[in-house]
Amino acid sequence: MNLKNKQEIVKKYGKNEKDTGSTAVQVAMMSQKITELTEHLKSNQKDFATKRGLLMMVGKRKRLLSYLKSQNLDEYRELIKKLGIRG
Repeated sequence: MNLKNKQEIVKKYGKNEKDTGSTAVQVAMMSQKITELTEHLKSNQKDFATKRGLLMMVGKRKRLLSYLKSQNLDEYRELIKKLGIRG
C-alpha cells in the first residue's frame, strides 16, 4: 500500500483530509492490507510469518468493528456495506 492509496482511503472514509485515526479509516486501511496479503499468500503458501501477520490483522479489524458497532451502529452498517465485508 503506497501513500496515494492511503490518502484516497482517508478522503473516502475520514471526516477530513487529516483524519487518519478514526475507526472507519483504520478499518478501511486494514481491509486494504488484508486484501494485499491474501493475494501474496495465494502464490506463497509457505510464508507462515505473513500468514500469522494476516491473522493478527484480521483479529484487530474484528475488534475495531466490534467497537464501532457498540458506539455507532449506523456508521458500522454503512462501513461494512462500503467495504463489502461480513457478507
